[in-house]
Amino acid sequence: MTSEFKYAAEEMKDILGPSLCLAKWQQVSLHLTTGMTNSCYHPPLHKIPTDLLADNPSALHNTPYKKQQRVIMLKNQRPDECSYCWSAEDNGQLSDRHYRSGEPWAAEYLHPIKNAMGDEDVVPSYVEVNFNHACNLKCSYCSPQFSSAWAGETNIHGAWPTRIPHNAPEHFTGSRRPIPARDHNPYVDAFWDWWPSLYPRLKHFRMTGGEPLMDYNTYRVFDYVLALPKPDLHLDVTSNFSVEQKLMDKYLDYVKRLCNTQIEHFMQYVSLDTGVADQAEYLRDGLEFERCLNNVDSYLTDIPNKNSLTFIITMNNLNLTGLQDLLDYILELRARHSRTYQRVWFDTPLLRQPRWQSLQILPESYAYKLEKVIEWMRENELKDSGFVGFKDYEIQRMERNLAWMREPQDPTSLKHDCADFYRFFAEHDRRRSTDFLATFGEMREFWSLCKYHAETE
Repeated sequence: MTSEFKYAAEEMKDILGPSLCLAKWQQVSLHLTTGMTNSCYHPPLHKIPTDLLADNPSALHNTPYKKQQRVIMLKNQRPDECSYCWSAEDNGQLSDRHYRSGEPWAAEYLHPIKNAMGDEDVVPSYVEVNFNHACNLKCSYCSPQFSSAWAGETNIHGAWPTRIPHNAPEHFTGSRRPIPARDHNPYVDAFWDWWPSLYPRLKHFRMTGGEPLMDYNTYRVFDYVLALPKPDLHLDVTSNFSVEQKLMDKYLDYVKRLCNTQIEHFMQYVSLDTGVADQAEYLRDGLEFERCLNNVDSYLTDIPNKNSLTFIITMNNLNLTGLQDLLDYILELRARHSRTYQRVWFDTPLLRQPRWQSLQILPESYAYKLEKVIEWMRENELKDSGFVGFKDYEIQRMERNLAWMREPQDPTSLKHDCADFYRFFAEHDRRRSTDFLATFGEMREFWSLCKYHAETE
């Protein structure tokens, strides 16, 4: 039985043609700490011109660069920045272009977009915003741009000793410097200028970070929604769910009140990559695994109406060994908390940078591990309208990840990436008092290979 979500994506595959993506118009991701934006998280970020914001705060989304990309799409050409989706499609897979365009917040604008010129200012229906980079974690694949904890550590220890020095403090200066919350931020000012005209058209509003639970703008949005409820609004927040208890209690109290007012739905995104505690805490330094799971349980148990929870499982070369443990935990949560609708979800975006943490540098034996996970998922696929098994598109996305993982790699670049893997995580152990081999003992052979490349190149 094909799910509604996958069916809509398959329909869009035929309707959109070779290049059109409705997210380029109707979705925006705003990184207000650095004044950067993109349409979704796949294309590279680009700078928002500050000189346009005073007269037109919607230029946070409608940048000249983004308008150029829209024009390219309308000419049935593929923008280079959208290579993530082109790669999936060239492998015969449905891409995020199809899935996103098939969602109601985008699909209702299909005909106006197909008839557009590309240079119009558009009010997006899906907005994702990062107000500041305050965060209590130092996830291995993150950076000072998105984590104040990362920035503090890097300022003390300097660049990481990869082939091209990684996250060097001098890189995060000038326009790349995250604007601290205490400083004046013209991009945040422009957002709040835009907000009264943006809010009525919103279908999805998502706050990310940093860690949104630590940011006062999160609660400013909440207060606004409580004062002016919007029955068709999907309100979303991404969190590590590992903040101090006093702050978590404050946050959950807000969410409970929001779910008792007139909004369509509240979606809690929780970033967690593996179901093995010490590996999860290694990947996301500062995470308290049990605290995170306890907060997940509190959210699902104590706020039973108008909400769901989605795990963001970033697919990288350190999460394969504990992936099935996490997926099994998700099935348990589905069994406990999904009665009349699905309350527990997950997504599996691919990590593409930094290259040394990509799935593509792993030996074929790891692709076989992922293949076995997919087989297990198929054995537990939903065959009816229930809520406990895996959905067809969840399996399809994992198959897409496997296909990408197996794409041929340049041998020289692969050796450099493996060498950087060793250099980075050896330094990780030194800076953060961790022990890679004690945590990922099953990866000992790969570690030795990477060490060899680091010592011989």
